[in-house]
Amino acid sequence: MPILHNNMHFLYPAFLFALLTLAIPVLVHLFNFRRYQKVYFSNVQFLKEVQEQQSHRKNLKERLILASRLLALTFLVFAFAKPYIPGKNAANAGKLQAVSIFVDNSYSMQTLNREGTLLDEAKRRAKEIASAYSINDSFQLLTQDFEGKHQRLLSRDEFNDAVDAVKISPQSRSLQQIVSRQQSLLDMHKSGIRSAYLISDFQKNMATSQPVKADTGLHISMIQLKANTLPNVAVDSVSLLSAIHRPGESEKLVVRLHNYADGKAEKIPLKLLINGEQKALGSYTVNARSVQYDTLAFSGLKAGWQRAEITLQDNPVTFDNQFYFTFNVKQQMSVLLVDGGTPNPYLKAVFAADPFFAAKRVPDGNIDYAALNTYPLIILSDVNAISTGLSQQLKTYVSKGGTLVVFPSANADVSSYQSLLQPMNAAYPGKFITEDTKVSGINLQSQVFKNIFENFPQNPDLPVIKKYYQLSSLNGNRTENLMVLPGNKVFWAGYASGKGKVYVSAVALDEDFSNLPRHALFVPVMFRIALLSGHDQPLFYTLGRDETIETLPVQTNEKQLLKLVKGSQSIIPDAKQQEGSTLIYVADQLHETGIYDLKKVDSIVSVLAFNDNRSESDLSYLNSAELTKLMPQTATIMEGGGGSLKGNVTETNFGLQLWKLCIILALIFLGAEILLIKYYKTDQRSVTQPV
Repeated sequence: MPILHNNMHFLYPAFLFALLTLAIPVLVHLFNFRRYQKVYFSNVQFLKEVQEQQSHRKNLKERLILASRLLALTFLVFAFAKPYIPGKNAANAGKLQAVSIFVDNSYSMQTLNREGTLLDEAKRRAKEIASAYSINDSFQLLTQDFEGKHQRLLSRDEFNDAVDAVKISPQSRSLQQIVSRQQSLLDMHKSGIRSAYLISDFQKNMATSQPVKADTGLHISMIQLKANTLPNVAVDSVSLLSAIHRPGESEKLVVRLHNYADGKAEKIPLKLLINGEQKALGSYTVNARSVQYDTLAFSGLKAGWQRAEITLQDNPVTFDNQFYFTFNVKQQMSVLLVDGGTPNPYLKAVFAADPFFAAKRVPDGNIDYAALNTYPLIILSDVNAISTGLSQQLKTYVSKGGTLVVFPSANADVSSYQSLLQPMNAAYPGKFITEDTKVSGINLQSQVFKNIFENFPQNPDLPVIKKYYQLSSLNGNRTENLMVLPGNKVFWAGYASGKGKVYVSAVALDEDFSNLPRHALFVPVMFRIALLSGHDQPLFYTLGRDETIETLPVQTNEKQLLKLVKGSQSIIPDAKQQEGSTLIYVADQLHETGIYDLKKVDSIVSVLAFNDNRSESDLSYLNSAELTKLMPQTATIMEGGGGSLKGNVTETNFGLQLWKLCIILALIFLGAEILLIKYYKTDQRSVTQPV
């Protein structure tokens, strides 16, 4: 850093030429051309002493008046030349500057302090900073929204108008994102001085794991606004235990409650509304700085989209008291049965037993690949050799959240099964083994077997095996054994793959292999796999984070566009077709939480719920030491207290300004001149008469 000397400089030194005008009062003093009137006396002997006294007093008065005039004029010239004592950024003086000012308008800025909301104070501070600069300097306003209209430089008046228009936003950016955004615009202003200001409460969620990187030529100043520490509890997320939702069935909702405060939250009321009707009510106590899971039970839903909302009564922080989610209760569930050309009678009988399931059977050579994603469950059975095309489509289907159940054929080409299953990290059929055996155990901890048994018998009747394919062994936390053979060999297991799941059986659905197709466990297990197989859209999305939404394939054209509708709001997002689905890009078009209908013309394609980023709910803040550690060494922390920032900014960038002092001194000396002229008398006589 350059060494700064505290000697006085002038911002506009050219004005010092006006000091030549000091010659005018001097000349007036030296050449006083006033003509005197002669007065004749018969004897001047008695006036001599009086004349000498008047001359002395008159000369002193004129010199004092001259000095007052000279000093008044000198300080007036100095005021126009703007003297200053250089500050930290002395090089800024006299140069055009580009200034970027970030005003934090995230939800936490709704917090109250002595002067109103933090956002109101931040807007006032931004205007104070701008007022400290020259009228010819340029300004950028940046907010959490990162709007395109804020990517340009404004005049001071335009900047002030833009600041007045700033409103609370659901967005929440990191310090690195903010500084990088400021720098990207200021980099275009290479010729002048570049400065960046960050006005924020500096929540801890703004911190990054690595120190903020910025150019050394960028002067960064941080103004931290102090907020009161407040208690706050919010719902972070929700999940439904059932993937497929049937009309009238009982449902269980798991709610994640998060207490962000340092104190225990006592008896927080919580209410669940679905389609405007109250479905559940509770009151919960959550320990300080902890997370708690609670389950809400409800039933009586009708078919169709369910618009759900959880509300908390948690004051005074209310911006995160609502949590929205949606799901679809289906009148029927579609299941695709793929076989080698002959329908499997056991699978047909299973899904014919319950009218909720709409099973469609298709041979492996006649599949509509584009419609695969419309089926939550696909069951592959009795296919001798799986084609390369079908194998690739099934991999894509599972990766996007679909559930695939594989029963090998009696004459399976094991290499084709390996090509399908191995890339999905699932076991695949290998060696063919002919021996009489029996399933030795079932995994009661599996999701599939939950709620099947009221009381599990001590010696259950388990499937009997005559022959089977030995499945490759896989170990890991993404493997879920359903049934095992003696020696802990896999008989039937599930494997997580991408967003979906694959279930693989060691036997064909043929009584020559086992009695599994007619066993009492077969139907409930298949039903449970089906009901766990939903790959519907997520229950909710997060504003600012989930900018891309994947839905079932929807064909659009120029006249039939997709649009998101909430009340009077209507947004047309970008849509892109890809294999088996439609991608919707919302980017920064959405600014309000709530439930939106995704429509094509007037028909509802889907219903989507959007919530705020809950990182704003943690009302804990970075201290000065943490900020200093995070920001570049050239960054400074400016006091954001009750005083004005204008003086601090001026002194930092232009040094200690002395022009006001010069004007005050000029007025003082002008006043002294007036007082001298008015009250300093020189006509007093002192004549001594002889006795």
